[in-house]
Amino acid sequence: MSAIGLIETRGLTAAVEALDSMAKAANIRLVDLKRVGSGLVTVVIEGDVADVSSAVEVGRLAPAKTGGELISSNVIPRAHPELKKIL
Repeated sequence: MSAIGLIETRGLTAAVEALDSMAKAANIRLVDLKRVGSGLVTVVIEGDVADVSSAVEVGRLAPAKTGGELISSNVIPRAHPELKKIL
């Protein structure tokens, strides 16, 4: 089964740190890294539900290491195939 995970941070450095931590913690793939505006950056990943869930949990802790700020995070298990096109 496939899942989509999202982490939104304030600052690019915090987003890169979160992505690095997630990639080291689980078998995930980067879908996109979006600069939303006003310093907000969203990291979108995909993989198995368990891998994405554990990666997002690890990624939630990473922005604090760089002085960044976690804005939000979410895991969408068994995402509809059309949803990936939107993200």
